[in-house]
Amino acid sequence: MTDSAQSPEQLDPEYEHHGGFPEYGAASPGPGFGRFVTAMRRLLDLSVSADPGDDVWDDAAERAEALVALLAPFHAPEGQAPAGRSPQLPGMGSLLLPPWTMTKFDPDGVEMQGHFCRFHVGGNSAVHGGVLPLLFDHVFGMVVHAAGRPISRTGFLHVDYRKITPIETPLVVRGHVTSTEGRKAFVRGELLDGDTLLAEANALMVRLLPGQP
Repeated sequence: MTDSAQSPEQLDPEYEHHGGFPEYGAASPGPGFGRFVTAMRRLLDLSVSADPGDDVWDDAAERAEALVALLAPFHAPEGQAPAGRSPQLPGMGSLLLPPWTMTKFDPDGVEMQGHFCRFHVGGNSAVHGGVLPLLFDHVFGMVVHAAGRPISRTGFLHVDYRKITPIETPLVVRGHVTSTEGRKAFVRGELLDGDTLLAEANALMVRLLPGQP
């Protein structure tokens, strides 16, 4: 028996409070933030792939330290900075997330398109195995939201690796709710290169209790 026909408010009278999780609205930063994130993503790639001489590393370190000094006075609490709250940008403007873009957001499922970069390589031009659970966990959070369920935490996440995941290749990831049981939502996802299945995942997303962080 499922509760898929019930509204979030019926499932959780404290739904508007999101357990003890603050409700963060979407941010609308200026174009400078998008430029900054794009440049930082490229910098992350170069930080793991460049091999200059010591003089260049010293110069790069000084410039990085100068950037830290520039931004440090503007440190903001979680939920106030635009990173992770900018859905118009790949990865929602968060450098933690791979630069993927939402292409479907419906109650019956979510789809994202994107690619992995040199920064994500684990070895031999293959995406690090630990990056895929991060991607799936992000997708499953969106799946729960799109399905109209109260905000949830990940109970477990199981990933099966079927093929090597390449970098610099357009890929698609999809996810949907397979069943629900009270506070529990069971979700499934797949990562595809065209028709080739690269990885699939199953997870349990558990609705927060009132006041639960």
